[in-house]
Amino acid sequence: MRTVVFDLDGTLADTSGDLIAAANACFRDMGAGDLLDAATDAGIALRGGKRMLTEGLTRLGRMDAAVVEQYYPMLLEAYGDAIAEHTVFYPGALDAVGELSARGYGVGICTNKPEALAEQLLQALGARAAFGALVGADTLPVRKPDPAPLMETARRLGGDPARTVLIGDSDTDRNTARAAGVPSVLVTFGPSGEDMAALEPEALLHDFADLPDLVQALIGRNS
Repeated sequence: MRTVVFDLDGTLADTSGDLIAAANACFRDMGAGDLLDAATDAGIALRGGKRMLTEGLTRLGRMDAAVVEQYYPMLLEAYGDAIAEHTVFYPGALDAVGELSARGYGVGICTNKPEALAEQLLQALGARAAFGALVGADTLPVRKPDPAPLMETARRLGGDPARTVLIGDSDTDRNTARAAGVPSVLVTFGPSGEDMAALEPEALLHDFADLPDLVQALIGRNS
């Protein structure tokens, strides 16, 4: 089986609002108030919890790796308590997933979000059943850009890891696909969209409506 594996944050869904809210809860606990703004810091949010904590502490002039590690569990807890207040799928994302499944591709998710939180989010959004496999940051001993999580996702879908394509939104996704020796498609509608062309993926995606035919061109029909 040919497989299509998606990154989650910044690729399928804009999760930045809920991530920033969780980070700001940590900053308030530090007595610093809200340091990140959903309107301007979405790109930072989609790089993960530790990246947000690092940015906020840097803005305060108090960057300390130990404080980042101290507050990271609190950030995850706050995020889990309000994981889908602002998160939305990008337009056409689930339609594209459904069309890929209808064409016979295995469809899964490989994310650097902790697996339990990714499961929780997809359940909260009513979309877990659309994906045949989910591999998170802590599913294996390694995470993206190591190729192992991508390859494991393809295997869990019943596919050949060499006959897959990774849909993502970052250099991490580009490097994961390169390490696995498979094509990558990077979306241009996220906060860092204008930077994707410089990463030289096999294709850029401007509209999810184009994805099924793009996948077919890259890895062929599942037949």
